Amino acid sequence: MRAQLSWLTELVPALAGKSGEQVADLFVSAGIEVDQIITAGPDDVDGLSVGEVVDIEELTEFKKPIRFCHLRVRAEGTATADEPEIRDIVCGAQNFSVGDRVVVALPGAVLPGDFRIAARKTYGKTSDGMICSSRELGIGDDHDGILVLPADAPIGANAVDYLGLHDVIFVTEPTPDRGYQLSVRGLARELAAKLDAPFTDPADVPAPPAGQGFPVTIEDDACGSFAARVLRGFDPSAPSPMWMRTRLLASGMRPISLAVDVTNYVMLLIGQPMHAYDLDRLAGQIVVRRAAEGESIVTIDDVKRELLAGEDLLITDGEHLHGIAGVMGAEAGEINAGTTDILLEAAYFDPVTISRSVRRHHLLSEAGRRFERGVDPVTGPVAIALASDLLSKYGGAQPEQHITLAGQPGLPAPQQIDPARINKLVGVDYDLQTVTRTLSLVGCTVEQAGELLRVTPPTWRPDLLEMPDFAEEVARIDGYDNVPVILPAAKPGTGLTAEQRARRQVSRAVAYSGFVETPSMSFHDEAALDALRIPADDVRRRLVQMANPIAADQTALRSTLLPGLFAALVRNHGRGFEDVALYETGTVFREPDGAPRPPAPPLDVAVVPTEQQFADLAASMPIERAHLAVAIAGKSQRATWSQPSRDVGWQDAVGAVQTAADALGAQIVLAQADVAPWHPGRCASVSLTDGTLIGYAGEIHPAVCEALDLPRRTCAAEIDLGALIARRFEGHTAPQVSTFPPATQDIALVVDAALPAADVQAVIENAAGPLLESVRLFDVFTGDQVGEGKKSLAYALTFRAVDRTLDSEETTDLRAAVITAATDRLGAVLR
Repeated sequence: MRAQLSWLTELVPALAGKSGEQVADLFVSAGIEVDQIITAGPDDVDGLSVGEVVDIEELTEFKKPIRFCHLRVRAEGTATADEPEIRDIVCGAQNFSVGDRVVVALPGAVLPGDFRIAARKTYGKTSDGMICSSRELGIGDDHDGILVLPADAPIGANAVDYLGLHDVIFVTEPTPDRGYQLSVRGLARELAAKLDAPFTDPADVPAPPAGQGFPVTIEDDACGSFAARVLRGFDPSAPSPMWMRTRLLASGMRPISLAVDVTNYVMLLIGQPMHAYDLDRLAGQIVVRRAAEGESIVTIDDVKRELLAGEDLLITDGEHLHGIAGVMGAEAGEINAGTTDILLEAAYFDPVTISRSVRRHHLLSEAGRRFERGVDPVTGPVAIALASDLLSKYGGAQPEQHITLAGQPGLPAPQQIDPARINKLVGVDYDLQTVTRTLSLVGCTVEQAGELLRVTPPTWRPDLLEMPDFAEEVARIDGYDNVPVILPAAKPGTGLTAEQRARRQVSRAVAYSGFVETPSMSFHDEAALDALRIPADDVRRRLVQMANPIAADQTALRSTLLPGLFAALVRNHGRGFEDVALYETGTVFREPDGAPRPPAPPLDVAVVPTEQQFADLAASMPIERAHLAVAIAGKSQRATWSQPSRDVGWQDAVGAVQTAADALGAQIVLAQADVAPWHPGRCASVSLTDGTLIGYAGEIHPAVCEALDLPRRTCAAEIDLGALIARRFEGHTAPQVSTFPPATQDIALVVDAALPAADVQAVIENAAGPLLESVRLFDVFTGDQVGEGKKSLAYALTFRAVDRTLDSEETTDLRAAVITAATDRLGAVLR
């Protein structure tokens, strides 16, 4: 929000004589962030005159259009030898013509930024100054053309005084819950409260009487109220007054036409967005409704926008769409050069509905900024009155006597406030008079009710809902610098929980094995699961939908870590990182089975919840689980002079899961699986020893890789880390360290090709007994020598005793026991 000090001073006379820095300090003390102070004093802007264009010579010999202009810069009879009546200036702008009045910076003039003007030769002509745009004058951002003044601007007058350029502009940024600060009225009220000074409320004007005006029908509760008024006989050629154009420019808005400028001016003044319709272009009564299936609209920025059925709120006339409510109008009813009859609109719309439309259509309009924060629901008729007066005064419009007032704006409910509670929250012993005075200064109605206060928030403060909100207002207006600095007594910490330590242990182990952690957003949508080919009956499809998503493709809490991890992998691969190994630990969410979750119980922030309330709150929450996911692509080993390269394979994803399990001392069991998004022949399920399934690992399906633009043969794994942590070091004992040498035996078994190697290893470990120290699969062979449908698995067995050296006879007997067990249980044949 940009606001001029002179404008603020009109509403708060106590600001007169204060510097920009002093007023900025007041803003900051009121909790209002000041991004920039734009100062335009005598040392910043000087030497400007109002000039009239008397002749234009087009210079066509250059690559771009250049104009050699002759301007009258002195009133008749005031010219001297040193200050001639006519000046010649070279200019490239095309938006003015002969007879226009403009701002001329003559040699010696100073523009904002210490830009000093001098005569110079350019394009073969001597330019005796410069014709200025609004941005060059420091009163706006428009640099598309020069600033054209009204036709009655006095020639030769001091343009600095005429435009009121010696001013200070504050650029403030209100917090999302304080929409009232997006108006001069709101900012001035804050300054008056800080100064405890008189405040002139520009909205304190009588509203026109409501009656049988233009018909309006509200079909959706998202429109709380809708005020409208018809004005006839408007002169569309009437210009906006210079003072209004200057204030609009200083506020960062470009003057367009009188009708549009008036609605923008009223919005800046009191914070109520307005819209002006060409009455002759309305086919019938105004109808406020939600969008229907398949509807689209062309907004005034000439962009066709597809509307979301049941979501976007629309302004219609029964036949045509005239705007996305609270966001932007449409071309259908736009004011034009032939408009003589006008319908003014000033409405109140639901902030959440407007916020969703703003983000859905990427329309960051001035109206949308205010509506999504919440505007004063009762200022609609006042805005209509202010705009009607201005259009009548400067455009000759004749307003109808009555206005239409559809809907009933919601009014804030009174709150019971305990002053002692405010003192406890803030840490300052405020007396009752101070609490009453400060709350009154921000617009609250305060009545004493025994030891309590009955406080009714003002209509423009929807953020004042509970005791802490009122406590903040007392501290803010009384002064944060009056709050003592008290170091709270910190309770002795207990450090990290066992589960937190375990998660860090897993994270470090995976990182040490070569993976890079990439935290991602906790949201995705159904399309992300479609790309992973996840079936409809999968638990990952039970998404927790967001009530107010931040983006169209982030409508639900994530049910899997893979979409975010794959997006990071694609991004890194696209930037030239061919060998990528990423991991993430984070929370996934899903809806419970069966009946929907009950709503969360209402809680009072001033009271500790009961055990039952905690239980009800837990029951209202979605299922949350801590997961670990990895994604790998490229080569796991680059070629060197001594060894060849190796592409990433499914075993690398399985190895990452095994690394996590080893870090916790947990045992896992692998088995072949067929689950999306993995390749059906290269996917392993990961289970605990009690049979609890905790995840999957393997190579990603080629169709998924193609759909997501992943590198071919990308591998990934995702497991329930919480379930793995719950079984950490379960039944795990430290092995005895033997000082005796090991004894090794190799064995090669021919088994069915479909038999998992994990099943063979389990039989070997069971048959070998406690003397088996390790078993390692070192070769897999298929071919004619072992027969069709068969494979040979070669294992290296290591035996060791803690009390003696094993002889060859013992190890041979153990090997024989393994072969017998494999033959009996698996039908294996010794190769």
